[in-house]
Amino acid sequence: MALSKDNRTVLIVGAGLAVVGAVAAALVFSGGRGGPVEAPPASKGGLTIDVAEAPTLEPTRELRCFVDGQFVGLATLADCARRNGVATSALDVGLDSTGALAAAPTASFAPPPEAPAVAMVEVAPAGQPSPAEAPRPAPAASGSACLRHTGSEWRQVSGGMSLGACVQALYAGTCVRPGDALYGRWGDTTLRLVPRRVEQSTDNSRFRTLAQQDRNCQFPEL
Repeated sequence: MALSKDNRTVLIVGAGLAVVGAVAAALVFSGGRGGPVEAPPASKGGLTIDVAEAPTLEPTRELRCFVDGQFVGLATLADCARRNGVATSALDVGLDSTGALAAAPTASFAPPPEAPAVAMVEVAPAGQPSPAEAPRPAPAASGSACLRHTGSEWRQVSGGMSLGACVQALYAGTCVRPGDALYGRWGDTTLRLVPRRVEQSTDNSRFRTLAQQDRNCQFPEL
């Protein structure tokens, strides 16, 4: 049966609207495909570990364990501490030279060097007071001598500065790996930089924390 002129007009208009709708839908669905696609987080780089959070590692996670300065294999933090005969708090945890997470006793790779030699005391002639009895000058207001141990000898950084200034001069911007340590002296006090902190000792043997070091290897407390 032949369609009337009005019916043909309606069909043509309807077909045109359908085509326009299809084109519009295609533009909507394809509009975002031309822009850059952001890579998933896992593909942006390798595993990043905040060394400052190392003590909160999962108990079952294995690290590279060092005993007496030697790599002995992978172990959990607790097992590595047991092998070293120390508590877990006595282990430094961080990235070693291979970039892997490692644990080692504090300063196990770098024991304290001998303290700087003390100048010999001169013996005074008979009838004169000895240097020990003679009046001693008051300490300089600017502080004490600051020295750095280079691995073979002590070298003076300054003849007189405060403790905080000495720590900054020796260690600001420098971080060490687990088991390593850098030594300095401020007057009669031995300074030791270990992972995440600088320590001090008055007997060159027993150390206690002086200041914490942030992830940028700086000392905001000083």
